[in-house]
Amino acid sequence: MACCGNCFCCQCCCREGETRTPEELTILGEFRDEEDEILPRKDYESLDYDRCINEPYVEVLERTDNQKAKKYEAVRWMMMFAIGVTVGLVGLFVDFFVRLFNKIKFSVVGDSVEQCSTSSCLPVSLLELLAFNMTFVFIASMLVLIEPVAAGSGIPEIKSYLNGVKIPGIVRLRTFLCKAAGVLFSVAGGLFVGKEGPMIHCGAIVGAGLPQFQSISFQRLSFDFPFFRSDRDKRDFVSAGAAAGVAAAFGAPIGGTLFSLEEGSSFWNQALTWKVLFCSMSATFTLNFFRSGINFRQWGSFQLPGLLDFGEFKCSDGDKKCHLWTVVDLAFFVLMGVVGGLLGALFNCMNKILAKLRIKHLHPKAKIIRVLESLLVAMVTTVVIFAASILLGECRDLSSPATPNTTRSGGEHGVRRFSCPNQTSNDMATLLFNPQEAAIHQLFHQHGSFSPVTLAVFFLLYFLLACWTYGVSVPSGLFVPSLLCGAAFGRLVANILKVELGMDIYSGTFALIGAAAFLGGVVRMTISLTVILIESTNEITYGLPIMITLMVAKWTGDLFNRGIYDLHVQLRGVPLLEWETEVEMDRLTASDIMEPNLTYVYPHTRIQSLVSILRTTVHHAFPVVTENRQNQRDFMKGNILVSNNVHFKKSSVVSRAGEQRRRCQSMKSYPSSELRNVCDEQNAALEPAEEGEDLLQQMLERRHAPYPNLNPDQSPSEDWTLEERFRPLAFHGLILRSQLVTLLIRGVCYSESQSSSSQPRLSYAEMTEDYPRYPDIHDLDLGLLNPRMIVDVAPYMNPCPYTVSPSSHVSQVFNLFRTMGLRHLPVVNGVGEIVGIITRHNLTHEFLVAKLRQHSVTI
Repeated sequence: MACCGNCFCCQCCCREGETRTPEELTILGEFRDEEDEILPRKDYESLDYDRCINEPYVEVLERTDNQKAKKYEAVRWMMMFAIGVTVGLVGLFVDFFVRLFNKIKFSVVGDSVEQCSTSSCLPVSLLELLAFNMTFVFIASMLVLIEPVAAGSGIPEIKSYLNGVKIPGIVRLRTFLCKAAGVLFSVAGGLFVGKEGPMIHCGAIVGAGLPQFQSISFQRLSFDFPFFRSDRDKRDFVSAGAAAGVAAAFGAPIGGTLFSLEEGSSFWNQALTWKVLFCSMSATFTLNFFRSGINFRQWGSFQLPGLLDFGEFKCSDGDKKCHLWTVVDLAFFVLMGVVGGLLGALFNCMNKILAKLRIKHLHPKAKIIRVLESLLVAMVTTVVIFAASILLGECRDLSSPATPNTTRSGGEHGVRRFSCPNQTSNDMATLLFNPQEAAIHQLFHQHGSFSPVTLAVFFLLYFLLACWTYGVSVPSGLFVPSLLCGAAFGRLVANILKVELGMDIYSGTFALIGAAAFLGGVVRMTISLTVILIESTNEITYGLPIMITLMVAKWTGDLFNRGIYDLHVQLRGVPLLEWETEVEMDRLTASDIMEPNLTYVYPHTRIQSLVSILRTTVHHAFPVVTENRQNQRDFMKGNILVSNNVHFKKSSVVSRAGEQRRRCQSMKSYPSSELRNVCDEQNAALEPAEEGEDLLQQMLERRHAPYPNLNPDQSPSEDWTLEERFRPLAFHGLILRSQLVTLLIRGVCYSESQSSSSQPRLSYAEMTEDYPRYPDIHDLDLGLLNPRMIVDVAPYMNPCPYTVSPSSHVSQVFNLFRTMGLRHLPVVNGVGEIVGIITRHNLTHEFLVAKLRQHSVTI
């Protein structure tokens, strides 16, 4: 298809040059919207989580016995284990190189600072640090330039995928390579980002791709593995991969399982719970085994379960009055939860404003501008880190030897003595001039080593820079920066309580609760985050305070805005479905929200009619119908049904002539289409018609295109009344666009002189061979098709999809659609006639609010 101009629509549809589709442009932030809010767009395609029980699939079921079913289940468990091991190895790869790059960078620059503190050559040390950081960030940004969807944490996109929305390129191998390599450079580059969020995305990609044994990016990478060829199976593996990513990042397999349940999947069952937990355990085991062996040279010791190590929370052996927390502390934890919710809401609000500015003013420009922004953020962050470490730090006495000064990973000292005498440390440099994991460990376990001024300045700097950084074109997580901000806030509260009120408290507990409060205020997770933090601390007594703090932080933040991931989902225009609708939405029924203007397919339809439908519509499914009239037998020839595409609407009907004109107008956007001449002939014949002339009769007389009457010997009678011409249509099933294109490409059809039994039959394996990327109708060579041939779609349609009545309330429709993972929900009346169809776009909050307003005005 050739481009027809420079307009936006032409650029989106063009197959030459720029190949980005509208939904890709929206995801990448390259779609310009003049409105204040970027509302959901209908360019997003849903995933097929519902099974299509057609004849090829029934044949597979009939050949399946208990032994084959057990084999299939065994292969599924093996794939879960393989996904967990692979995710663990990916975490090991990222962690190893991040530690290596940080060790080289901080060793070189740290030695330079120590030497230059006496010889006044600190600008040289700053240039060295800038060279390291900007080089690493430049590499990370260039990798995102190769695959733009690798930017960010990936959690909003994976959350959308598990909700049932197909986001282009989000689980491709190229995205995985750019994400895994990019995140280690962005973290090593000194940006205030974490590697935990991208690990979840990488785990989801492994879960999506590994069971397929093929790659779209690398066409030659393909094996004959006939299992798991559906979105339904892929969804379960993506859930397991995301959970394994959490387990590898935090050493929290149970928390990873709950994360996948709470934040991801719209469908869950007990069997999937066991499989996801097994996958998470496999990832934790693999990462723990290799990290412990590499760091301690004791293979099989299992001392490092995750990438992020909180250390051990315990009192000194000689201090019998010390307690990790008391009942009195709970009141302060609740107040910290309120403050954490407020700070999280402020963080999300500021980040949303920055994201909108990027979408409107930065992304429409050349892509190199995004790289320059990343370099600018890296430069500012580096200068702030260096200047604050040198100028704003205070020399503080080191803690007692009983308090651990190093992380459990061994040998990674977190204490920095820039310009400070022996037995003292520079508290600001200890927090800023260190890997983020080491800084978290210092805030949790160093007692009396940080001044209130240092903690306040550190929190303010980290808050602002982390908010600016999340959203730049590099792979970036948000868990670690949020934990650091919250830990600094908690230590500040602990210092105030100790100095001002003279309370005997454990500072590490307040640092942990502060981290939970701020992180909960930003991401608004409760159950999974509680378990993740408990597993990371390995201290079950923290369960109650962490749970209370997270709940209060979530409730407080929800009063102002949504969580950071939900906000970015909304900015990308993804039609995400929540767990349930609001109570007031039950004033609406299915007939209020359904789409009544549909395009129909008849069980026996000519090829040229199918091509015209596919090339002039963007629908992904078509109802299969027949005319619901008593004398239907008079209009059949053998088993060939009359093909007349009629629109039926409850309050009005659309004539065949009106439908014909609409299709022909749409086809003008396809200049290279061989069907355009047919439309021009149709329009030329209709132009001289006088006003008031029966255009419908003209269309019926011109039976040859593009919607022919399949029975030329049985034309509708001129004596028909209006009711006879526009009778409602009986619903028989749904046929997907991908299935129709597959039938056309494989030549599944028969001639009018033959019976439909002569039509070639496709097996289930042949129907799903091109999964997950089916051919497009625009790639079809129309010259190879005989337009007069007929396609019998009945064997390949889904004859028993879920349906609802027009009078069903929205809550019933919503619960059925979301819990069953549907893509299309036909609305069928009491006599089996289809009156509309519902998709996820008809169930989004914005759409329902708009319909509710119309309903209120009508009443």
